[in-house]
Amino acid sequence: MPVPIRRTRGVTPRPGATDAVRSPLLILALAGALIGAAILLFLRFAHWAGAHPVTAVLLALLALPVLYVLFRAMPRARELRRAARAGMIPPPGEEPVLEPVPAAQVPHAPTDARDGLTVVLPPPVAEYTTPDFAALDPDGFEEAVAALCERDGCQEVEVVGGAGDLGADVLATAPDGRRVVVQCKQYGPEHKVGSQDLQRFGGTCWTVHGAQLAAVVTTSEFTAPALEYAEACGIRCVDGTALAAWAEGSGAAPWGPAMLDTA
Repeated sequence: MPVPIRRTRGVTPRPGATDAVRSPLLILALAGALIGAAILLFLRFAHWAGAHPVTAVLLALLALPVLYVLFRAMPRARELRRAARAGMIPPPGEEPVLEPVPAAQVPHAPTDARDGLTVVLPPPVAEYTTPDFAALDPDGFEEAVAALCERDGCQEVEVVGGAGDLGADVLATAPDGRRVVVQCKQYGPEHKVGSQDLQRFGGTCWTVHGAQLAAVVTTSEFTAPALEYAEACGIRCVDGTALAAWAEGSGAAPWGPAMLDTA
């Protein structure tokens, strides 16, 4: 009996990739120092303002627009920091143009990828039915890809897509022991997966999630620059045609050969 797929929404970083533990005493000390400095500055300003009331009022009037601008910019700054930490860019409509990443700076797959050692996949179980991937909702598409991973021998399959997923939608352990990290892109036929999508995924799949095999699975196609980037850093690209072949058993899974011919 197959092990049920775990479904968790959020970040599941690789073991050992969590941030260093911060000392609570150090944080309290820094917070106390900042609060104390702020109080001293306020007292000194209040004393000065009592001696120079007119100048203080003028400075206060000048400071109001500056404080307003800073207040309005705070949510945007938080959003940008979250996007940067996630290896992502801001929401559509505000996306900056990403410069091509030099080949020397592209994150690469680990050297212990052990390609070619996975045995031929067994025939699919009788009750498996190939779904219409394009008709599923985004969550359903991730579930379907996870089910394919489990069908073809992966263990510890987990759906983690959602807000804060840092580029990973499905995590699994391949039959040969490699850690598999999959990003799912359910796009229409006119919307191809671009190099920006691959660069965002490439910025987190190896370093954050500890992938030994990283793959992007889509119902659409990949642009030529996206395929070039993927080849440079070792990301497997599974387009709609390859996905259908994988599901039917006539094509290879991202980590191994096709299924046995049962004819």
